[in-house]
Order: sequence, then structure tokens, then C-alpha cells
Amino acid sequence: MTANHSSHAIGSEVPLGHPEATPAPVLRRAIAASALGNATEWFDYGIYAYGVVYLSAALFPGEASEATLFALATFAISFLVRPLGGLFWGPLGDRYGRKTILALTIVLMSAATVGVGLIPSYDTIGLWAPTLLVVLRMIQGFSTGGEYGGAATFMAEYSPDDRRGFYGSFLEFGTLAGFSFGASLMLGFSLALGEEAMREWAWRIPFFVAGPMGLIGMYLRSRMEDTPIFREIEVHHDTEPAASTELRHLLTRYWRPLLTMGGLVVALNVVNYTLLSYMPTYLQRRLGLTPDDALVVPIIGMLFMMLFVPFAGALSDRIGRKPLWWFSLGGLVLAVLPLYYLMATGFLGAIVGFALLGLLYVPQLSTISATFPAMFPTHVRFAGFAISYNVATSLFGGTAPAFNSWLISRTGDELIPAYVMMAACVIGALALRVTPETAGKSLRGTQMPSGQPSPSALDSDRPLPSASSGEAG
Repeated sequence: MTANHSSHAIGSEVPLGHPEATPAPVLRRAIAASALGNATEWFDYGIYAYGVVYLSAALFPGEASEATLFALATFAISFLVRPLGGLFWGPLGDRYGRKTILALTIVLMSAATVGVGLIPSYDTIGLWAPTLLVVLRMIQGFSTGGEYGGAATFMAEYSPDDRRGFYGSFLEFGTLAGFSFGASLMLGFSLALGEEAMREWAWRIPFFVAGPMGLIGMYLRSRMEDTPIFREIEVHHDTEPAASTELRHLLTRYWRPLLTMGGLVVALNVVNYTLLSYMPTYLQRRLGLTPDDALVVPIIGMLFMMLFVPFAGALSDRIGRKPLWWFSLGGLVLAVLPLYYLMATGFLGAIVGFALLGLLYVPQLSTISATFPAMFPTHVRFAGFAISYNVATSLFGGTAPAFNSWLISRTGDELIPAYVMMAACVIGALALRVTPETAGKSLRGTQMPSGQPSPSALDSDRPLPSASSGEAG
């Protein structure tokens, strides 16, 4: 890997993290390359979650409720594989660079999504249909295990220190854009073609759209240089010598940020997957909304959230990440039950209730890409993020839809998702108490970005010379 192809040599007078360190066109391309991959990932989740009724009828046996539960469980299976993806891709991203791994993960993700649309029905091939779906969801989960941590790291390391929250928020803008795009496609085809066509064949069409999205994302990422911060430690040979060495260092020296970040992710992703992935099923099966209305409610809510994500990210640059997280966690604990009661009143109440829940969630969502990468130094950042994030997500995030559905069936209590969200926010608050504030802190070098001492004397705190970014020619 070439250390630096930049038009600015290492040793430039403009320090990394300064607003002028990365040329504006390059920064915009870095944002687009990161956000499009995240949008592709969440496009897949959107079409799966919003088309689960059709997909379960086509690929699973049994009554509608049983088939839907099987489909939700298959959705959760992909998350159980994500830690393996994090363990595999994360150390490679720290050893060989961010952009190479991100180009591979987006291709795998989009190919697995397209493959779901090609699976023959259960009536045609029997049990091979759900079996193939499980395999493709596992591929999806494995690739996603490296995608999100890598994209957030890529975005954070390209962004100037004093605007990392603002620029990082566009990764989550991509999350909502991809998810709402997938949901809108499902809704649009449903309205245009009708229920019968959707159940027979039309549910497959949105899955094919992931193909060109993945190819565009791969092209954008392959055209970018690696992040200037990674190239800087590469020049000084401060990358980890091997994946096994990095994993040992993470578990022995960085176990505190691993656990702390995991607690934050529990709150973040239980709320996230309950709101975005499970809500259409909940509104239809539990509250009695029509399939189309159950899709419209979250789409409107997500479009509403998208308006506030960049503003919340910019605000975190001014007042810090932690105040926004405290507001979000506290607000959700206090308001989630009343807002679930509001959603149960009907279609209009569901729109207002979902939008307000989304607004309370935005301060967490908008600051992920600025908060989590800053919890680890450069040489273990990709792996630390990927492993902590994906372990917590697999256990407490992607399983939330199936867990909520199962627990409601066992207890008969339609407010189970609200109780689960409240418990997750309490866990997040405990982790937030020991989370360092990193707004405005430099991500350079092998020191801890928070300014805290490194866990080992082997982690050099020496200042590194500046590098500037450029685009591969």
C-alpha cells in the first residue's frame, strides 16, 4: 500500500484535524463514499423489515403468524454472525487500511441482498427456500460486521476535529435515507401493483436495486485514498503487526472502552431496531393498521428525523456528545410509554407518536460516527469499534424484533417494546457515566483521543507529523 499519494507532503504546515487539512471536494467524496455504504446496508434492512409479510409468505411454511416469526428470527440470525465479521474485518482494516476493506464489504452486502430476491418460493423448492435465506442473511451479517465500523472510522478520520459531529452525522443521514428508500419502494410497489402481485412476485424487485447501489459505492470507495490519519501511522510503522496481536491488545489493554461502548450500543440499537425494523410488524399485527398504513407511519417518521440529524451533529460539536446522549436517554425513559399509548390511538396518533420517539432518538443516532471512533486510538480503532459494536448489536439490537414479538405472544402485553426500550436506555445511562467526552479531540496517533493515558507504555504518545488527504489518481 502506498503511504501517501497526497498533493500535500507529510510534514505539511496544516495539521490533521484542522478545517483546511482536507480539501473540501475530497471531504465531500469521503462523506459520500461512507454514507452510500451505510445506506446500502440499511436499504437491505428496510426492504426486509417492510416486506417481511410478503417474504415470509413466499419462503416459509405454516400460518401467517408463524411464518412471520420465522422470518423475524432469520433477520436476527444475520446479527449473530456480525461479531465474526467484526473479528475478521476489523483487524484487517487496521492492518491494511480502511478503504480496501470497505470496498469488499459493500460488494458482499449488496450481492447477498440481490440473492434474496432470486430465491425460489417454498412451494417450488421446499425447505431449500428458508435455508438459502438463512445463508444469505449470514453473508449479509458477516459483511456488515466490517461495514459500519469501517465506514464510521473512515468518516471520522477524514473529518476536521471541530466539525466531526456535523460531518459524521451524514453517515446516519445515509442510514435513514437507505431505510426509508427501501420502505418507500415496498410501499410504492404495493400501492401500484396490489397485494396479490406483491405476494406472488413483486416483493422481489426492491432487492435487486441493491446491486447498482453496491457497485456505485465500491467505485466511490476505490477512488479514495485511505484516511490521512491511518496513512500517518502507516508511515511510522505504528500499525498492529498481526490480527492476533491486535485482538490480544484489545482484550487486555482496551477492555474498558470495549465494555463502555457496548453499553451505549445496547441503548442505541434496541431503540433503533425496535423503531425502524420492528415497527411496521408491530403496527400491523399488534395495533391493527393496514399493511400500507403500517409502512407509511415509519416512513414519515424517518423523513422527519432526517431533517434534524445534521443539526444535532453540529450541536454536538458545540456542547459535546454527552449532553445530547443524556437528553436522549432521559427523554426516552420518561416519554416512551405515553408515546406508545398515543400510537395505539390510530393512524394519526401512530404518526405523531413515532415522530416524537424518533426526535428523542436523533441525539444518539446523529453522534455515533463522532463518538464511537474516538473511544479508541488509530491502530486499533477499526477493530475496537467493529468488535464492540457488533457483539452488542448481535445480542441486543438485531434480536429486538424477534424478542419483542415472542415476549408479546407469551405475555399478551402490547407495551413490551416500550419496556424493553426503557431498560436498554438505563443500561446506556450507566455506560454514559464513564464515557469520556471527546468532542474536538484529535484522533491522531496511537494515544487515546480523549486525552486519557494510553493503556500501555507500548502505545506511543509522541506527536506525529501532519499529513493531508488526497484522492487516488
